[in-house]
Amino acid sequence: MKTNGCECGKFLGGFLAGSLLGALAGILFAPKSGKELRDDLREMGSDAIEKTSQLSSEAQEKVSAILDDARRRAEELKNEADHQFTEARSKAKEILKEAEEKTYQIRKSAKDIMEEAKKEVKRVREAVEAGVEAAKQEFSKRGDANKPLS
Repeated sequence: MKTNGCECGKFLGGFLAGSLLGALAGILFAPKSGKELRDDLREMGSDAIEKTSQLSSEAQEKVSAILDDARRRAEELKNEADHQFTEARSKAKEILKEAEEKTYQIRKSAKDIMEEAKKEVKRVREAVEAGVEAAKQEFSKRGDANKPLS
């Protein structure tokens, strides 16, 4: 059985209607004078109004408590979501910073390797040029600059 506000209201409405009809039937079938009957009806009407007012107040209090609880829970959920979002953003920034640092280090390493390679190529070229120049001088000393060494 569900216990939501709609079914509770139907139950209360039925209860009040049944109570009023039962009381009215009791009064109508009781042997009383018209003045006594009218007084009883007035009293029952004021009792019914008082009970309805009381039930209405209780229902409003319950609804207010439920709404307050829902607002509190919603605020807690919002705060938790904000906290999680802040943590996620912070972690994302950390990961991005680490990635940037690693990229910088990789680029720096690649640049260092390229510089070393250029230096090595230059050194080898200079060595080859020196070797060619030495060979030319050696050939020119022998006098057969156009003949290869055997």
